[in-house]
Amino acid sequence: MKKKLVSLLLALSLVLALAACGGNGEDKKSGGSDGPITVGVINNDPNESGYRTANDKAMRDTFTEANGYKATFYNNNDAAQQIATAQQMIQDEVDYLLLSPASTTGWDTVLQDAQAAGTQVILFDRMLEADESMYAAAVVSDMPAEGKTAVDWLAAQNLSEYNIIHIQGHMGSDAQLGRTGALDEKVAAEANWNYVTQQTADWDEATAKTITQSVIDSGKPFNVIYAENNGMARGAAAALDAAGITHGKDGDVIVMGFDSDKWAFEEVLAGRWNYMGLCNPLQADTVDTIIKDLENGKAPAQKIIYTPEQGFDAATLTQADVDKYGT
Repeated sequence: MKKKLVSLLLALSLVLALAACGGNGEDKKSGGSDGPITVGVINNDPNESGYRTANDKAMRDTFTEANGYKATFYNNNDAAQQIATAQQMIQDEVDYLLLSPASTTGWDTVLQDAQAAGTQVILFDRMLEADESMYAAAVVSDMPAEGKTAVDWLAAQNLSEYNIIHIQGHMGSDAQLGRTGALDEKVAAEANWNYVTQQTADWDEATAKTITQSVIDSGKPFNVIYAENNGMARGAAAALDAAGITHGKDGDVIVMGFDSDKWAFEEVLAGRWNYMGLCNPLQADTVDTIIKDLENGKAPAQKIIYTPEQGFDAATLTQADVDKYGT
């Protein structure tokens, strides 16, 4: 009888120990049927651009308590601050770390620590330099393809000479590298493609206006503004307007931007800009589906999922396109 009682007590102790560790010896996290799925969402500053505002809003609207999540959000354009916060989220034992990295490099330790802790990493919006085994999935824009599409369009304009004001975004970001890369290659390859200036405005409209005004004041000839987001294109166009320089479909200067802002689509539709490369900010629903599938033991069919995008030209853009793609 005493032996049976001891055995029962030992069995009870084992059950209680397993319950404390997660019930069945599996991951100790709170996701699945035991409670809300915990996510840490690291994004860039929503004030960076209209694109970023839409991207941030979509993430916050999706990862809610009503949708089965307990989410912590952090926004910063500084990669070091993002990395420090990611480490804290891993220590807090989030189930998933959703990451839009400000820089493509510097994340190795974060990814290794996440893997060791059982935190699954999903990239959104921007890629980083890492082996695919270090993250569960990536729902991103194909930034090099965006750059190539834009440069191919520009080449098709058949200008006798390309004198370009190139206004770059946040240096080292996936968007900047992709949109710069194709243009750098073309300028290096073609004798009649030249940079009048190549500077970063760090996504800032006012800085882009200042850069453009500086070129105008220098008297150097230019006929293309290639701005790596719409806000910077708007700043550049404002400098042209102030100087009485025509631009757009029937103007002296080609204006090019990127992202998905509805107001920028309308600039192209009205012929005040020539081109806009669509960068789709709405990845949240796809990330949500991936997480729900992972919770049910289903791995993503693709490791990297590119959001559908294209370039739009003032000569062919329609109001239907503006209504469909503008955010």
